[in-house]
Amino acid sequence: MQRAKVAAIVSVGVFVASLDLFIVNIAFPDIQRDFAGTSLASLSWILNAYAIVFAALLIPAGRWADRTGRKRAFLLGMSLFTLASAACAAAPSVGFLIAARVAQAAGAALLFPTSLGLLLPEFPPERRQVAIGMWAAVGGAAAAAGPLFGGLLTQISWHWVFLVNVPIGIVAVVAGTRVLHEIREPGTERGDVLGAAFLVGGIASLTLAIVKGNDWGWGSDRVIGLLAAAAILLVLVGYRSTRHPAPIIEPAVVRVRAFSVSAVAMLLFNVAFAAMLLSNVLLLTEGWHESILRAGLQLAPGPAAAALTAVPASLLAQRVGPRWTGVLGTLLFAGGVGLLALSAGATPHYATDFMPGFVIGGIWVGFVLPSVQGAAMSTLPPALFSTGTAKISMARQIGAALGIAILVAVIGTPSPGHVVEAFQPVWRVEILAALGAGLAMLLVGPLRAPAPALAPAEVPA
Repeated sequence: MQRAKVAAIVSVGVFVASLDLFIVNIAFPDIQRDFAGTSLASLSWILNAYAIVFAALLIPAGRWADRTGRKRAFLLGMSLFTLASAACAAAPSVGFLIAARVAQAAGAALLFPTSLGLLLPEFPPERRQVAIGMWAAVGGAAAAAGPLFGGLLTQISWHWVFLVNVPIGIVAVVAGTRVLHEIREPGTERGDVLGAAFLVGGIASLTLAIVKGNDWGWGSDRVIGLLAAAAILLVLVGYRSTRHPAPIIEPAVVRVRAFSVSAVAMLLFNVAFAAMLLSNVLLLTEGWHESILRAGLQLAPGPAAAALTAVPASLLAQRVGPRWTGVLGTLLFAGGVGLLALSAGATPHYATDFMPGFVIGGIWVGFVLPSVQGAAMSTLPPALFSTGTAKISMARQIGAALGIAILVAVIGTPSPGHVVEAFQPVWRVEILAALGAGLAMLLVGPLRAPAPALAPAEVPA
């Protein structure tokens, strides 16, 4: 009974953090209309600011949670996320909305890694791959609900796509206060906040250079300056990671092949996944001129397929290994995108040209995400569940930010009558990134169980 209660409460945290991303995607056209004159490049920061800050704060937040208490961190994160959602709903401008999204990301960074850190200790080691599948399935369910809920809520106003988080968050905080048990790792070092700031600056500079490359010119001083700043800041992250006692990226973890290669696979796959999510919204609404409600309904089957396959894929991964289910998933996801690229034309034919490729892709997303997560987490001892989750989630969010930036750069400003043609290079990027993730999963190699415990001096962050 306690296991079920914990699973239900932490799943709410995963659900709202994931729901928010998918709802915001479908609300993009309405937000753009409300803030007239705002470009797609500017609006992309509503997603990118969230992803970048989320990615950078996951490690310090995970460490702080391990040291001071995972229950405390989860409840604080849920409270901050709920308040920031209300601020997003009240946003009078794009700038205010982006700032509120940054606050949302800080809350999500606290609740996301601690959700799995609170859940996994409730399961014996041989059942943890199934627990990870359940955890991933909740995110998949949110993905399935996002387009549908978003399409319905935007019939009232896009502000409601953020307000929906408020009552859910309040219930989760009240229930979590009563049910969750505190879990601490008192020997955990304080996280590297300066390294997190360098990571935010580095990824933001890289993302801005990609987004503005077409407008400013790829050889312009501003783009070159941003790329140079990104390189310097990311080198500083690496430098501090070799010297800080609790760095953003620990050398000890990087040396674990399965974990580091799984992180690369997660980053590459989410370049494809994030680009696919937003490009499909834009294809339906801008290319085929569907209403937001119709687009939300048409997008729901793909994420629903991912949610339905996540747990079966985790069970299969227990038998054959997450490496092979991950490879299979990436290959067939790329096939689904390729089918969509071959089928979609200027004339809307949802049932024959869009749905088959989209649903095929969704099915195999359900294979990839829990498999990559499982391959990474299987290499870590229980004491590192929260921070390990934070690292793999950091790779996921960086990939999402880069995927959206690449989409904006590749699409540019399509000429009238050629909107659908502009998506062809985006689909090629998605296919290449997915195949790259599949290659990384091949390189994971056979997985070995982690040591049952590490001495304090040996415990990586």
